[in-house]
Amino acid sequence: MDLFEYTYGLVRQVPAGMVTSYGAVAEALGDLVASRAVGRMMNQNPDAESMPCFKVVHSDGRLGGFGFGIADKVRRLTADHVGVKDGRIVDFPKVFFNEFATEFPLRQLRREQLRLGAKVRVVDDFEPLVVVAGVDVAYPQDEFAPAVGAYVGLDYRSGAVVEERTVALETRFPFIPTYFSYREMPFVERLLKNASMKPSVVLLDGQGILHPARCGLASHAGVVCDVPTIGVAKGHLYSKVSGKEVFVDGECRGMTVCSGAATQPLFVSPGHRVSLGSSVEIVKKMSRLKHPEPLRLAHQLAVQGLREERQVVA
Repeated sequence: MDLFEYTYGLVRQVPAGMVTSYGAVAEALGDLVASRAVGRMMNQNPDAESMPCFKVVHSDGRLGGFGFGIADKVRRLTADHVGVKDGRIVDFPKVFFNEFATEFPLRQLRREQLRLGAKVRVVDDFEPLVVVAGVDVAYPQDEFAPAVGAYVGLDYRSGAVVEERTVALETRFPFIPTYFSYREMPFVERLLKNASMKPSVVLLDGQGILHPARCGLASHAGVVCDVPTIGVAKGHLYSKVSGKEVFVDGECRGMTVCSGAATQPLFVSPGHRVSLGSSVEIVKKMSRLKHPEPLRLAHQLAVQGLREERQVVA
């Protein structure tokens, strides 16, 4: 879905002479966790004349940032008959608007995650390991420029690269914690669909069941694409680490893994059709340095593709 345009549509609802907040817009999207993403979307707004991002401020009335500078934000607010004094909105509670007409899209996506998470199977249900693939995406600073996703398949025994693919797509969903899969799934689906050799297991740069809805990127992709998947992430959210085990809601859903000379661990969790034990074993087997080779090479390929994409656009 195009969450950028949906968010911009919400901001266009703010009446003349009134303002709203990043948090209020996030709540209208359906989850307060999207507040930072709302700020980034305001910063990336391609047309401040048709989408009044200057009307979005902090929840305590502070102005926040603005792409054209604070002085221009003050000018626009003043022209809209909103008072500003010492960097804050005058009579903020009186001019605050949060009565949005909305379908709360993030709530709908969370319900979908819960449905998909219920379908996840954390058991070994994969063919003998022949090709282990990695998928990663490289993003430009400009959210409206194409990002590049990369797929690299490696022979499980020899570690030799057997297939490489890239795809460039525009992203219309910002990074929002726990909704990351909706940003990356268009790349994953396209790359897996076009792979000439069906991978035995796919490693993804994100969580598996180490997620509030048991549906991180790896689990989401595994269920939707019906492929065995493993999540390999650099960090973790909403979880507790005890020794090498990582828990969510009292359930061990992942393990920390250190490979090579790495001092900081990776967080490995089953995605779909792979057990936790096998997930850790496969990641260790495929790792020479900190990251498993399929993901490390996919990252390099995606970054290279992004550089080439920029040159083409330029």
